[in-house]
Amino acid sequence: MEIDFAHKQSAHCENGVVSNLMRHNGFEVSEPMVFGIGSGLLFSYLPFIKVDHAPVFTYRVLPGLIFNRFAKRVGIKVKREKFKNPKVARERLDENLHNNNPVGLQVGVYNLIYFPDEYRFHFNAHNMVVYGKKGDDYLISDPVMESVTTLTEKQLEKVRFAKGAFAPKGHIYYPSNVPKVGEERLRKAIKIALKKNASWMSQISVSCIGSTGFNHTAKHIRKWRDKLGVKQAGLNLGQIVRMQEEIGTGGGGFRFIYAAFLEQAAEILADDRLSRLSEQMTKSGDLLRASAVRMAAVYKGRKTEVQDFNEVAEGFEEVGALEQEIFSELYKM
Repeated sequence: MEIDFAHKQSAHCENGVVSNLMRHNGFEVSEPMVFGIGSGLLFSYLPFIKVDHAPVFTYRVLPGLIFNRFAKRVGIKVKREKFKNPKVARERLDENLHNNNPVGLQVGVYNLIYFPDEYRFHFNAHNMVVYGKKGDDYLISDPVMESVTTLTEKQLEKVRFAKGAFAPKGHIYYPSNVPKVGEERLRKAIKIALKKNASWMSQISVSCIGSTGFNHTAKHIRKWRDKLGVKQAGLNLGQIVRMQEEIGTGGGGFRFIYAAFLEQAAEILADDRLSRLSEQMTKSGDLLRASAVRMAAVYKGRKTEVQDFNEVAEGFEEVGALEQEIFSELYKM
């Protein structure tokens, strides 16, 4: 059984799954519009959560929130299920495929055999679409890959029931009702989303979240070399680079996606101010990419002096100031 499903590559897995599922169900919506309406942009430093012996840095909201927010704001209903029993999970997946219904899955990355080795680590919030089955092979549309692929029953079960933080537990999801989304509903959804994201990025008083999170992180970066030693401090910076540029697109990439959303929103809302803010957001993405290069040099041991850590911190402070300016203006708008 193979569903006639159009695979389209995207920059980020959850945005891509949602966009592709929407398109399959008759709602043509771009990846940036999904991310923007889902108020997906964020930054936070979470030292109390460790992944591979280093703290967590996130440049997006929690997995699943983008689709949930997007669906609520445009009036779409989403069905989600998790399972304790792999056999029941497989049967429910097969049932949907028999009903000609492609579904999204949350899976672990580490055992995805079609990923390059350097991208396979313990991260359990990756998303893909299953759109069919031939024999024991499931047909996979992974939106971050250029083309479709397959996984055997055992291979798919292994990633669906990966262990650790954010364990997917066979998580399956799909739109259960996709009404026609009119222009007025779309405009309203965009306005709500802009306000929500601006609030999180510029109005939250918690120092480790939003645009102030960059300054908060910078203060810690300045102390890491002396407090943790060069090796652990370098590992922490390597973690930032990985979560910024490799995990689900990362910080720089998310800024470019949000910039594209602001540009599309400017056209729909007929508001040129959003186009100007889109240019500023693109600049933020460029600054983050430049920061990643500096951090990589420290991680690889090429630059390990106090001044090198200070330069990384200064880069983060520049991003924080810029995004505070962007989202403060957006919030007032």
